[in-house]
Amino acid sequence: MADENSTTTTITTTTTTTEAPPPPLLLPNLPDDIAVQCIARVPLSHHHSLSLVSKSWLSTIKSPLLFTTRSLLNSTQHILYLSLRINSSFSWYYLLRPNPNNPTTTTTKILSPLPPIPSHPIGSSFAVLGSKIYVIGGAINDIPSNNIWVFDCRFNKWEIGPKMRVCREFAAAGAVNGKIYVMGGCLVDNWARSMNWAEVFDPVSGSWAAVPSPIDVKDKWMHASAVIHDKIYAMADRGGVVYDVVAGEWGDVSRRLDMGWRGRAAVVDGVLYCYDYLGRIRGYDIDEDEWKELKGVDKGLPKFLCGATMANVGGKLCVVWEGKGSGKEMEIMCAEIEVQKDSCGGLSGSILWSDVILVVPNRSSIVHCVVVGL
Repeated sequence: MADENSTTTTITTTTTTTEAPPPPLLLPNLPDDIAVQCIARVPLSHHHSLSLVSKSWLSTIKSPLLFTTRSLLNSTQHILYLSLRINSSFSWYYLLRPNPNNPTTTTTKILSPLPPIPSHPIGSSFAVLGSKIYVIGGAINDIPSNNIWVFDCRFNKWEIGPKMRVCREFAAAGAVNGKIYVMGGCLVDNWARSMNWAEVFDPVSGSWAAVPSPIDVKDKWMHASAVIHDKIYAMADRGGVVYDVVAGEWGDVSRRLDMGWRGRAAVVDGVLYCYDYLGRIRGYDIDEDEWKELKGVDKGLPKFLCGATMANVGGKLCVVWEGKGSGKEMEIMCAEIEVQKDSCGGLSGSILWSDVILVVPNRSSIVHCVVVGL
């Protein structure tokens, strides 16, 4: 029993919590928003070295904020991504665009390999949204697929994307206003396939939705497609269709465009370029409904009778084709052309550079090429 005269002493312990120190600045004595603008001006070829500075630098290099800042500062570099079929396997490569101010002295005109795609069907379609390449559908063991493979160019890795509503092979595809539109490449032997002959992917919701199309627009095989002024042009075996994304209206392509569109094409400044049956590059003026020969490039380029593909690389026409190597080797060639309309309305081109970008030991074929701005 406690003594009445005893004194009880209570000791109160006060715990002091110390806040974690703020993360170090990316650059000493500069706010991070200013530091990001400095880093955004560094060419892509140095980004790997920058990512080794620290974890915060690595996070910055891979962040969407950096690529948004590069775009606002007009520092975006355009990278050509190329899919090749070598023997029976598929391989992806990339090519940094040469310095436009001095393209002949660059050391980057060599294709570099990407991680292998987990599965590469035959007859896939391709589209680009932001920093991602979408490989759409295609057939596996002659069976069409609705799978989507996505390559994130920031992180250099493949991932599986949301499946389409319909399985497709040799479909037409194009990106307009931040969404991917796909049409054709499927049989319309039932109601579901007919209703989903065309569909659209919204990256915000991460889902596909049907795009209503006329009953008579149900071609299966689509051999070419392009986007001109927010309109998707899709060429079938006979004729073709055009879909106005903004108006939501369908129409037929002109007969002149249908008769002259041959091979893989690219659009630069509203003009669609491809090569004709004589191997010459021609451009189709959509406003005049007329094909015009691209003049000024005959002496520097071969005749593109087959196996060539084209892309718009930062406003320049890029042509990639298969050349002859020594022995059984094959050379993958590339040329960048500055194209413009002359005073008489004709098309003229100037070759900025032309070179071998890859030598493969066996017979190969160019599947497709796309361009990503980073």
